[in-house]
Amino acid sequence: MDSKTLMYILKRIVLAVVTIWAVITITFFVMKAVPGDPFASEKAVTPAARAALEAKYGLDKPIFEQYLNYLTGALHFDFGPSLKLRGRDVTAIIFDGMKTSARLGLTALVIATVTGIILGAVAALRRNSIIDKIIMVLTTAFVSMPSFIMGTLLLILFAIHLKVLPANGATEGGLILPVITLSLYPMAYITRLTRSSMLDVLGQDYIRTAKAKGVSERNIIIKHALKNSLIPVITYFGPELAYIVTGSLVVEQIFAVPGVGRYFVSSITGRDYPLIMGTTIVLASLIVVMNLLSDIMYKIVDPRINLE
Repeated sequence: MDSKTLMYILKRIVLAVVTIWAVITITFFVMKAVPGDPFASEKAVTPAARAALEAKYGLDKPIFEQYLNYLTGALHFDFGPSLKLRGRDVTAIIFDGMKTSARLGLTALVIATVTGIILGAVAALRRNSIIDKIIMVLTTAFVSMPSFIMGTLLLILFAIHLKVLPANGATEGGLILPVITLSLYPMAYITRLTRSSMLDVLGQDYIRTAKAKGVSERNIIIKHALKNSLIPVITYFGPELAYIVTGSLVVEQIFAVPGVGRYFVSSITGRDYPLIMGTTIVLASLIVVMNLLSDIMYKIVDPRINLE
């Protein structure tokens, strides 16, 4: 690895750290600016009891001291105790939810990427054929439809009418419909991205040169066309993960999946500020890290990229 590449990676790492710090800071002060307090829904809270609760959770300290304490804790992955789920730390709650959310998200990510690349390659190689037109019509429909509508339609069709798949994400086989719902949009986008990129690559001079030299069609497609057409797909990994993370917040509610999304939504309705902040920071940090890895992979795959 040359010094220029190393400096680029270090610069991106520093930028990622600064971004995560900004997310922590903005999230903290936005929560403090929200009207009301986490104990507003408690029944018959006396001033003495409220003062005791604020002292217990460190809310009686000056705002800047609270911020420094929270920032220090966040750097050690300690987001404090939950205000509503008494006796449980926010970190433990997020970790428990991540077990299911990570399996859901990674499965959807793999299915969307692999299926999208295959369909995109097939559509490019069969350009203007009936197969190409069918793929384009389906992908246009999937790209145009929000995840909550797609999830609801799949739930009504397969769980209520056909009764072939469970509607509850916590049961055996319950992640099938959520995975399909989450993977359809990125799969359709990757399909269209791969098709467009591959059509461009197939028209390049080095492809015609390879054909003139007698290189087999299989080698041309796999070693030249497909490999070079995947470069734009790699740059989509960051936004793809962002879509899956944000989409899972809604999908987990629709299918009652016991993941981070359900905890996040319930924390908002219950004014559980530590859980709101902890979940936001973890999910945002995950997206930042994946974008960082996507940028680094982009440079590794195509060394010709200018890093300036």
